[in-house]
Amino acid sequence: MVPELAFFYGTLMTGFDRRRRLGMDSRMSFRGRGWIEGALFDLGLYPAAIPATGRKVHGEVFELIDPQAVLPALDEVEGYRPDAVDNSLYVRRKTGVHLEDGTEAEAWVYFYNAPLGPAPRIDSGDYLKYLKVR
Repeated sequence: MVPELAFFYGTLMTGFDRRRRLGMDSRMSFRGRGWIEGALFDLGLYPAAIPATGRKVHGEVFELIDPQAVLPALDEVEGYRPDAVDNSLYVRRKTGVHLEDGTEAEAWVYFYNAPLGPAPRIDSGDYLKYLKVR
């Protein structure tokens, strides 16, 4: 059976306390860093990724040990409502992810689903690096 994976590029990454506070750390296992095709923007309190060819968004890949519990909890955190996608803040999609070890996999990614307004683009595609120099 192929494991369910999730790709995090913002405040659910290591270095933030969000996963632990949500009680999710024991329900997922770190697989490594990687990247997806997309563009990354700074919304202030958190970043937003949108699909974009030729650009990279860097982040972390986690295996979901209990996807039936984790995905609905993540959907809630990300403002994704499968029954009302047009009104969701983020949408969850399976996306190709490139891992640091050279392998590729499919992972769930939350893409921003609202107007970006004047949000600045994070050219490096790496939210952690961006926060260190901001």
